[in-house]
Amino acid sequence: MKEEEEEMVTPGEVLGKGTEVKAGKGAYLSPHNNTVYAALTGRRSLAPPSPQSPDQRPTVEVIGHKAHGPVPEPGCVVIARVTKVMARMASADIMCVGSKSVREKFSGVIRQQDVRATEIDKVDMHSSFRPGDIVKASVISLGDARAYYLSTAQNELGVVSAESMAGGTMVPVSWTEMQCPLTGQIEQRKVAKVGA
Repeated sequence: MKEEEEEMVTPGEVLGKGTEVKAGKGAYLSPHNNTVYAALTGRRSLAPPSPQSPDQRPTVEVIGHKAHGPVPEPGCVVIARVTKVMARMASADIMCVGSKSVREKFSGVIRQQDVRATEIDKVDMHSSFRPGDIVKASVISLGDARAYYLSTAQNELGVVSAESMAGGTMVPVSWTEMQCPLTGQIEQRKVAKVGA
C-alpha cells in the first residue's frame, strides 16, 4: 500500500475505475467509461472512506508539487494560443486558466464539432482560427494524447486577439470577421463576443 501512495502520475493517467475509487483533488471521473484519471502531475494518494460514510470507496487524490500553478479542469475557461490548424481540428497551447497563468505546458485541441453551436458540419477550421490567434475556450475534458479538448461553441468564446497578414492587431467587425486596421482587409475568424 505504501509504494502505491508514493507513485508519481501525470495528467491523463488512469487512477482506477469509478466503481472502486472516488475522484478527489487533482483527479476527475470520465463519465463515458467510468474511469478516474489524474488531472495533474504529482503523487497518487488513497484516502480511506470514513466509517460512517454510506459510500465505502476510497478517495484517490493527486498531490501536486507546491509550486504548482493552476490546472485546466473540465468546465473552466482558458486562454490559449493556436499553434496549428488542420482540416478537422486546431491545436493550441493553454496559457491561462481563468485569470491565472499556467506554470507548465498544457496542450489543447479544438475539434471541428466544438468550434460553434450551430451548423457544425459546415465549420471550416481555416476560416475559424489561424496559428498565433489568442482564443478563449472552455475545457470539455482531458482528451487523447495528453491534450485537453476545448470548445469555443458559446458566444463569448472564440478568438479574442489576432494578428492580420500585415502584422496589425485586428478588430472584430462581426461574429465571423475581423478587420486589419492597417490594410482594411477582412479575415474570417470564429470571433468571441466581447463584453459577454
